[in-house]
Amino acid sequence: MAVKTLTIDGKHVSARDDQTILQTAREAGIRIPTLCDLPGVGPLGACRLCLVEVTGVPKLLPACVTVVQEGMEVQTNTERLRRYRLMIVELLFAERNHVCSVCVANNHCELQDRAMEIGMTHSRFAYQFPKLDVDTTHGRFGIDHNRCILCSRCVRVCDEIEGAHTWDVSGRGANARVITDMNVPWGEAASCTSCGKCVQACPTGAIFRIGATVAELEKDRTQLSFIVNARENKQWLG
Repeated sequence: MAVKTLTIDGKHVSARDDQTILQTAREAGIRIPTLCDLPGVGPLGACRLCLVEVTGVPKLLPACVTVVQEGMEVQTNTERLRRYRLMIVELLFAERNHVCSVCVANNHCELQDRAMEIGMTHSRFAYQFPKLDVDTTHGRFGIDHNRCILCSRCVRVCDEIEGAHTWDVSGRGANARVITDMNVPWGEAASCTSCGKCVQACPTGAIFRIGATVAELEKDRTQLSFIVNARENKQWLG
């Protein structure tokens, strides 16, 4: 496999020709913030937090889905990028009803972590305060659409790792929602295997275990990449 050489934030790095900028940066110890990215499932480029600047390219590029090119010069932390990332997180908070103090994922939430990392103190945009449902029909798990950021991690992990494809995204724009099966209550979704992988994948408190407290909702997302690697390496075949 061919090797590409490029620079990221002035640092010379090498990468396989099928690697993305995000993967290459991580291997080089260079931090690029993300929300929709999840090791073990395919990239999507939904959140746009990982946007980077590439010399000679007028538009910003999502690092998670942009494959490296020979001689590429990448900047990951310019003033322009910091402004965009702050605006993106502010818009995410304004779009739904994220009240951290009463959320089951408080102190274990990636959206909260990114807000603190980026330096968000408030949202400059008008809060929409949509009236969204909380579905607890499943029995073991629930989904609070007020806290969903439409990262589609649940959709991808259910499809690519569990193979059930219970989850999907319905609607467009502000009306977009994650749904189960053909938009039935989660408890009526015949395809759901109750595996809980979507709970582990969710970056916020949108998908949760019923009865879990804040202290109990710590998620181990390494379980998902462990499953994928074990399958690829045929570790479970005797």
